[in-house]
Amino acid sequence: MPPKKEEISYFSIKKEIEQKQFRPIYVLQGEEPYYIDKLCDLIVDNALSEDEKAFNLTVCYGVDVEMRNVIAACKQYPAMSQYQVVVLREAQNVGKAGNKHATEINMLQYYAQKPLDSTILVICYKGGSIKAGDFTKELKKTTGLVFTSNKIRDYEIPKLIREYCRSISVNIDEKSVAMLAEHIGSDLSRLFSEIDKLRLLTGPQKTITPELIERNIGYSKEFNIFELEDALVSRNQLKAFRIVDYFQRNPKNNPVMPVVSSLFNFFSNILLIQTAKDRTDAGLMEQVNIRTPFRIRKLKEAAMAFSKRGCVNIISYLRDCDVKSKGQGSRQDPYDLLKELIYKILHS
Repeated sequence: MPPKKEEISYFSIKKEIEQKQFRPIYVLQGEEPYYIDKLCDLIVDNALSEDEKAFNLTVCYGVDVEMRNVIAACKQYPAMSQYQVVVLREAQNVGKAGNKHATEINMLQYYAQKPLDSTILVICYKGGSIKAGDFTKELKKTTGLVFTSNKIRDYEIPKLIREYCRSISVNIDEKSVAMLAEHIGSDLSRLFSEIDKLRLLTGPQKTITPELIERNIGYSKEFNIFELEDALVSRNQLKAFRIVDYFQRNPKNNPVMPVVSSLFNFFSNILLIQTAKDRTDAGLMEQVNIRTPFRIRKLKEAAMAFSKRGCVNIISYLRDCDVKSKGQGSRQDPYDLLKELIYKILHS
């Protein structure tokens, strides 16, 4: 049985499950549904073969479940299998129908006192934390597990990409990390799916590169937000407007509002770099909530190219462009607004 106290993360739980080290009870809760669904599927697929699922997999739904039936299912023994799995999906809906109360889930506390070794109970509670203090208190006395799947913040995405690549034994350079983080963002289902696809194309080197990303996920190495940032920092007017023209010709993949948002974050971070007291890389990473050395080096270079007053003015221009591109106080084409913005930044 796995040790009781340890660092709990999606990747540590995933590794544990793949090694077929199962907990008797899992509570998977939180605001990020991807991890909840993925871990639930991993438990089912690693505990049971396809043939075993027919007799040893029970799936219930919170809106119409009777907790006594869940407990009864948990107390059964598997048929021709080492384990049976009982899944309670949408547990956040327990008590929302009929005369039941949300705290009915606390009935599981008695089962949690002495769960069957041959039963794996998985409770999926999306949108928050489970409202069953008696049950979770009892659960923590055993080898059960409560995992909270928090919403991913933008600055956490690069670290997440690196962790996922490590978990599937793939190398990735910092430029590629930054490209994936910027192009895909916090849509974890799409992010990990794209990495899985790239993994199959890496060849014997097992390395994801910018060229591989450009060829296979529709990301232009020459015309993207990073190249636009570089053009602005180097005051390369021709390159900057070529990139904006490309964005305008490909509006589906390059809408104005995300471009403005990215530039706002970029120049806000430049200003933070310029005003930071701790000038070491570690201090600057803490200041701007970025854990990518490649990105910090780029921001430091940009901080030398713009004055503090220039950055303040640029942030003001970005705010104004953001408002107008949403149709407030202006009927100009959003890409015309973007071109006007780029001109102002280049001359700040």
